[in-house]
Amino acid sequence: MTVLVQERQRKQSETEKALDAERGRSLQLARQADNLKDLIGRLEQEIAASAKAAAAAAARPGNDKPDPKNTLAALQDPGRLSPAIAFASAKGALRLPLSGIRIRDYGMPDGLGGTEKGLSVASRSGAQVTAPADGWVVYAGPFRSYGQLLILNAGGGYHVLLAGMERISVDLGQFVLTGEPVAVMGGGPQSAAAVATGSSQPILYIEFRKDGSPVDPSPWWAHDSEKVRG
Repeated sequence: MTVLVQERQRKQSETEKALDAERGRSLQLARQADNLKDLIGRLEQEIAASAKAAAAAAARPGNDKPDPKNTLAALQDPGRLSPAIAFASAKGALRLPLSGIRIRDYGMPDGLGGTEKGLSVASRSGAQVTAPADGWVVYAGPFRSYGQLLILNAGGGYHVLLAGMERISVDLGQFVLTGEPVAVMGGGPQSAAAVATGSSQPILYIEFRKDGSPVDPSPWWAHDSEKVRG
C-alpha cells in the first residue's frame, strides 16, 4: 500500500510540474501575442507541435503510454472526450454563461472608438460563470486589457472567449461540458472594456471566433437567453 501511495504521489507531482511548465509557456505566448487572433494562432501552433511530438513518442517501440510531460492531453487525444454536437450546428441552442443583463451586443460602439466584437453581460459580484459550449481549455490567465481570459476550443475552427472574471476555476487541457462552472465574477469591472461601459457591476465579455476572426454570437443563443437569467 505504501508503494502504491508513493507511486501515485510521484505521478501527481510529475503531472503538476508539467502543468506548471505549460502554464508558463502559455503566459509567455500571451506576452508575445499582439492581439487575440495572434494569441489563438500561437496557441494552436503550440498545441499542434505538442500533439505531433506526443504522437511520435507514442509510435516508438516499447512506448505505449503518453509522456506525462506532454500536457494539453485532452487536445492530443480528441477521442477521450469531444463536443456533443458540432459548434456550427448549435445555433439557437446555447445559453448565456451567467445570470445578468446584456448591456452591449456585437457591432455596437465599444466606447473606445471601435465596435463590439462580442457581447457584454452585467451581473452580480461572485456570480458563477459556466461554459456556454463543450470545449477544451486552451488558455486560462491574464491577457492585456481583457483581465482574466478563458479560451475554449469548441472544434471546427471555433473558439469561445470569456473575459472579465476575477477567478478561473478550470485549467489548461481540461475538457469542459456545456453548463459546467468555469469561473467566478469579481466585485466590479475587471477589464478595460468593462470599465468603458461606465458600470460599477462586474461585466462578463463573451466572444465567438471562427478561424481566429470574431463572428456575431447572436444566432447561437437560445431565445430565452435574450431575457435576464435569474
